[in-house]
Order: sequence, then C-alpha cells, then structure tokens
Amino acid sequence: MKPAGFTYHRPVTVDDAVAVLAEVSPAGKVLAGGQSLVPLLNMRLAAPEHLVDINRLSELAYVRAGGDAVTVGALARHADVERDDAAYAVLPLLRDTLRHVAHPTIRNRGTTVGSIAHADPAGELTAVLALLGGTVTLRSAAAERTVTAADFFTGPMSTCADAGELVTSVTFPVPEGRTGAVWTEVARRHGDYAVCGTGTVVTLDDDLRVAGARAAFVSMGPEPVVLDVTDAVAGATHDTADWAAAGRLAAGRLDPEDDIHATADYRTHLAEVLTTRALRDAARRAAEVAP
Repeated sequence: MKPAGFTYHRPVTVDDAVAVLAEVSPAGKVLAGGQSLVPLLNMRLAAPEHLVDINRLSELAYVRAGGDAVTVGALARHADVERDDAAYAVLPLLRDTLRHVAHPTIRNRGTTVGSIAHADPAGELTAVLALLGGTVTLRSAAAERTVTAADFFTGPMSTCADAGELVTSVTFPVPEGRTGAVWTEVARRHGDYAVCGTGTVVTLDDDLRVAGARAAFVSMGPEPVVLDVTDAVAGATHDTADWAAAGRLAAGRLDPEDDIHATADYRTHLAEVLTTRALRDAARRAAEVAP
C-alpha cells in the first residue's frame, strides 16, 4: 500500500516549524526519522492531511552531556546518541539500551526523541526516560514548556502534547550517588520488539547497602511502568540482598495482557526473572562506582 495524499511542508527553522504546525494542526504530523511514522502511513493506519518534515532543523541535531544530565535534540539519530562517548561516560544506560533498539540500519535514521514522542509502550527509550525521571521539552508558536515523563505519557501511542506542539528535546537525568543501571530484555529476535524488557537502577550508601531500587518495564502495559522495589532489599548489602524477592515484588505489581506474542502469565514470569537479574547486575555496577 501507499500513503494517502498529504501536503508536504519542509521548514528550515524551529520557528518556521511551529508556525506551520500552528496553521495545520490538528491535521498535521511531524516527520523526523520516519522509522515509525512511514510504515503507519504506508499501511494507512495514519492519514494526516499535512506532513511537516523537520529534517532541515539542524539546530536540533545535538547530544549534550553534562555531569547531571544528557539532553538529546529532536534530530539526533539513535546512532548519534549510542556513539556519543561523553553521554556514555556519564550515563552508560543509554548506550546499553540503544543496542537493543531495532537494528543498526534503523538506528542510523531513527531519532531518539521521535521514538519517545511516538510513545509506543514497547519502546525501550520511553521506559528509560520514565525510570530516570526525565523530562520532555515541547514548543509551540506561543510558548515553550517542559513536562515530566510521568505526565508526558498518557497511554499507548498517546502523550500530553497539544496540537501544534513540537517535541524539541528530552533530558535524561544522571542518577546521583553510588548508582548502577542496567537494561535487559527478551525478544523473539534481537532487534524485534521485546516480549518483556526492564531497566533497573540501584543506589547504594557509603557502606554498600541498598538505599534505593527501581525498575521500569516495556510491553507490560499501555505506557511505561515504573516500580519502586526498595522495600524488598533496603538496608542489605549489595551482595547479600534478596534480589529474587525484589523481582517477585515487581512481578506481583504488574498486570500485562495476553496477545499474539505471549500470554500474560509468560510476560509476568519474564518480568520476575529479568528484574531479579537486572537488579543484581545494577547493584554490582553501583558497588564499582568510586565513592
């Protein structure tokens, strides 16, 4: 199949882009990498009257890494973020996760911000942003605003973005203190959507005792699910903590659904096993962080 007809716009600045969106919304869609949108257009699951191509907005093609956060502009490709050494130095979780996102050819074109704006509940980066308590910056012709990940995702492929708003960047905070983070998932083939995926963050105190433990999941609900499982392991040393108990605690709080790829029971089992492993590995990484 081929897309339904649409009017094509190619702005050259952010101001131009938001002006066009203000004019054509809600009948417009934004095109960045196109790795999610173009298949939807071809299958006519999406049929916008206007397509706003932002690929000339080079001012948004950046990855900025600092000591407290990594900020990614709307035109930074997955591959740009994955290969950015400064981002990896402060937040290794991003590169570790991106290696599970689709395949290299798709990562060379697809954008990190576009994936998050698409809000697919199976998208790894949505869960990472939620796990880290990240933020999304949106701009319209009238104003700019920043919202938390918790407020941004409102359902499957649904966000709080208003008609006429352009997502210009996302910010991934760097966890404070002696913290380790891990992403792991199970998919039918590497690069396919995960049957279950989980990211974990574990923080240790100065005595290497667990001070905090969180896990985020994809393919386990209509939007990213983030759970605090500290109660199961608080105060234990990283190498004696009952991570299996934390995995059971997380699995018991999840409510996935059956689909053609897996039953809810199987997904819940995967969540328990993956969370246990990922928390243990995250705690080990945290113990290796210099005090």
